[in-house]
Amino acid sequence: MALDSARSGPVPEGNVGGGTGMICHGFKGGIGTASRVIDKKFGGYTVGVLVQTNYGVRSQLTIAGVPVGKELADTLSLIFNGITSVGAKENANEETGSIIVIVATDAPLLPHQLKRIAQRVPLGISKVGGIGGNGSGDIFLAFSTANKNGFSRTGETNVKMYPNDQIGVLFAATIQATEEAIVNALFAAKTMKGINDNTVYELPKDAVVRILKRYNRIK
Repeated sequence: MALDSARSGPVPEGNVGGGTGMICHGFKGGIGTASRVIDKKFGGYTVGVLVQTNYGVRSQLTIAGVPVGKELADTLSLIFNGITSVGAKENANEETGSIIVIVATDAPLLPHQLKRIAQRVPLGISKVGGIGGNGSGDIFLAFSTANKNGFSRTGETNVKMYPNDQIGVLFAATIQATEEAIVNALFAAKTMKGINDNTVYELPKDAVVRILKRYNRIK
């Protein structure tokens, strides 16, 4: 079904598709996307990231370097009228769930370089407060759309390879896009009620904006 309905354009975010039942840092999570375009002098290539977020504890949630999870601790009971959201465990040792991250780029990277790209994904996750807890199963995959004719079972082929000495800009793009995609998933997701009336509440966006303003991250 997913392949049959695949199309170009914006990707639906929040609690859609595989993200429907996801919980991220104690709030409703799901699907998020973000991308970066590197400077033309380094090739002008694009790095796109798609995440499915189902990990983390609320107290560690960090946005733009601000300890949002800790700042929200005293206000959540008011925001949710005294009802605690499902999955809002505060013990860092109880982190469960998982996060799946797909990184796509049109930069001509070979398999060993794509492995290095995938290894940078956890740095983006950590900027939002993820620690890769014992119960967190994490899957990262990176692929390149370049070198479309680079594979043959019968003959020699030529492929382009991005210079390793410049790959740092792609590492930075991967980290930044991963961080933003997770935040986008949180902001796009909506409160959801499931079986037995279990409720997972969305991120209180107005409260988060006030916190970010107080820390001078936004005006």
